[in-house]
Amino acid sequence: MIDVNIKKDFPILSRLVNGKPVVYLDNGATSQKPEAVINAISDYYKNHNANVHRGVHVLAEEATELFENSRKTVAEFIGARKEEIVFVRNTTEAINLVAYAWGRKNVGKGDSVATTIMEHHSNFVPWQQLAIERGAEFKVWDINKDGTLDLEKIFDVVNSKTKILAVTHVSNVTGVINDVKEIVARAKRINPSILVLVDGAQAVPHMKVNVSDIGADFYAFSGHKMMGPMGIGVLFGKKEVLENMPSFLFGGSMIREVSIEKTEFLDPPTRFEAGTPDVAGTVGLTAAIDYLKKLGMDEVRAHEKELTKYCLEALGKIEGVTIYGPLDTEKRAGVVSFNYKNIHSHDVAQILDSVGVCVRSGHHCAMPLHTRLGASASTRASFYVYNTKEDIDRLAEGLEKVRSVFKA
Repeated sequence: MIDVNIKKDFPILSRLVNGKPVVYLDNGATSQKPEAVINAISDYYKNHNANVHRGVHVLAEEATELFENSRKTVAEFIGARKEEIVFVRNTTEAINLVAYAWGRKNVGKGDSVATTIMEHHSNFVPWQQLAIERGAEFKVWDINKDGTLDLEKIFDVVNSKTKILAVTHVSNVTGVINDVKEIVARAKRINPSILVLVDGAQAVPHMKVNVSDIGADFYAFSGHKMMGPMGIGVLFGKKEVLENMPSFLFGGSMIREVSIEKTEFLDPPTRFEAGTPDVAGTVGLTAAIDYLKKLGMDEVRAHEKELTKYCLEALGKIEGVTIYGPLDTEKRAGVVSFNYKNIHSHDVAQILDSVGVCVRSGHHCAMPLHTRLGASASTRASFYVYNTKEDIDRLAEGLEKVRSVFKA
């Protein structure tokens, strides 16, 4: 287990919520930030703030160096090449970039696009809308009773007409970890020309990820879920794929030459980064990656597996709790979604908040999955490096208050 003293690195975890020490179990939505990240962002604005790729003065050169070093740090962290890293605002923008820039050039009538029923809306709706707009077929890969994918059923959604398969690495509802390397391999055996996009928003912060080993053509994730700031995200794209994609937005920084007759664009990744980027965001993301590297991603994964096991056991002892997803911690990440008797998840979350426990309630931007699970909503506890077994004890104690209030 990671040392419990790590909590002191996160200023927000020292505050009280409703008079109680805060227990933050909403890491699937966003993570808290260590002082190292906060200080790195502050230092950038205090000492290096300037626009990048524009000026020849000292501050501009320093800001540009910080920005491009961030790209290098991200690339090394996920096993990619520097020129394959595109900075965006978040996972959602990364996926939409692909759906617009690549999708509208390559998908047409008679083609199909595929995804799974377990996707976050960000990796479901863009493909649904692309299919509608382009007259393509939209195929959805179903799940087993335990929330996992049956890999043999990939044939239900992938064939010679499938242009792209979009799949999450980790479900933000059930915590299911998909074998994305095997999924990519199977998809490309069925259709060698298919592209595969992986939503890694719930994976990169919590386990070791190597995109080169996975083999996907695109991989997207957000900085704010891995202790970085909000407003910075990453799209990995294979170099040869990015080079054949048109630009998504047009403006400054992504131009090679402009005349009245035509415009020539820079090579990737700059081609996809129009306008002033979030330099401070990339600085904060670098600091977050440095923090995670010091902990070790294997340690992060082991810590969360132990917390998940403890939580599944604790909630399993409470009569009336329905847990979604597999009970095998090898198959799931640190996300536990559940319902308690017939009490709405918003009521459960509100009462937990009254005792200082922060969880998520609702459909978690995954309505098709909730419909498939037979639930309109759920309560979600999600863990990170600073959580402890005592935090889960507080969650269980809070559910006792829920039972008492509703006389469940």
